[in-house]
Amino acid sequence: MPATPPPLKQNEKIAKEPAQQQDQASEFKCQQCGAKLTYAPGTSSLKCGYCDFENKIPKSDKEIKELDFHAYLAKMKDDEVTEEKLFIKCTSCGAESTSEENVTAQNCPFCDTEIVTTAKSKKLLKPRSLLPFKIKKKEAKQSYKDWLKSLWFAPNALMKKAKLHIAISGVYVPYWTYDADTLSYYTGQRGIYYYVTVTRTRTNSDGKRETYSTQERRTRWYPVSGTVTKDFDDVLVVASKSLPRKYMRELEPWDLKNMVNYKDDYISGFKSESYQINLEQGFEIAKEIMDDKIRIAIRRHIGGDEQRIHSVTTQHSGISFKHILLPVWISAYQYKEKIYRFLVNARTGEVQGERPWSWVKIALTAVAASGVIAGGVYFYMLYEQGQL
Repeated sequence: MPATPPPLKQNEKIAKEPAQQQDQASEFKCQQCGAKLTYAPGTSSLKCGYCDFENKIPKSDKEIKELDFHAYLAKMKDDEVTEEKLFIKCTSCGAESTSEENVTAQNCPFCDTEIVTTAKSKKLLKPRSLLPFKIKKKEAKQSYKDWLKSLWFAPNALMKKAKLHIAISGVYVPYWTYDADTLSYYTGQRGIYYYVTVTRTRTNSDGKRETYSTQERRTRWYPVSGTVTKDFDDVLVVASKSLPRKYMRELEPWDLKNMVNYKDDYISGFKSESYQINLEQGFEIAKEIMDDKIRIAIRRHIGGDEQRIHSVTTQHSGISFKHILLPVWISAYQYKEKIYRFLVNARTGEVQGERPWSWVKIALTAVAASGVIAGGVYFYMLYEQGQL
């Protein structure tokens, strides 16, 4: 006999929002017991947590296409390319993410702050594709515990968390990818090494001054200019401001070739964050990423032994983009009024995290190390004096 889903908790209530504003990802019901179906990481199915009923997600053969950048900027207000969804906003870190439709109180997955879920409707560009969760929650929790236990000089209060219940949330983080053809005109200098013989003086082992000759390298610079072309494919830009960009970059690479067409089925049981960096802002960041690689190409084009780049002017053409969602397991904790986050790439298992340091432990270790060094020096001196 199928298990009965639990009743609503005290902090839950029946949502009174209009039906057309409900988050579609929360409406998948089990055909056997009526409970909510959630996406099962690493599969192509929705699964009931009470009676194990599974519902296969229909596979889409629709091609995942790059979208024209300028064309979409021109029709961003068109309902065909945008969607209206309900999001909750954390007043502490500013993250905006989807929420279960019945829950009125929960902790923010990005900063662990307790928030009252007052949902607001936002009109956003629709995501067209995503990478589904592959790493299961149990595996992510174990990665977190292992990471905590491996930290050197961590505060004792933090180490205790490794033995406690760990709250970890699965979140789809918004990204942009950009393609572009670039043509760059540059000016600069090419440096060519040459060597000259110079005479120097030094004091020899007898304390006498002596003269000697040596080869000294110098650089002769020549003015250069030219053009470089470079094509870019899937330049990845995180569209979230809620998570540290440094650690999000460290979660790369992502297996973007395995993306699937967006379906609400994959979101069921998880949260998805709304983008805080829009399409135009994202492309400005992408141009910075492209510029770094363009400059590498320019240095190769200049040649020689050294290169100087004075100016670069780049034209971008054939610009296209994708709005995608990538899966991350997140655990946030507060220590001495500062927020620290732990992140797991839910495709590869790559782990990144922020951590506090125990300066007391560091100081004690430094004192102990100093004592060991001083003791070593003392016994060495006794040995040299023949007292050992």
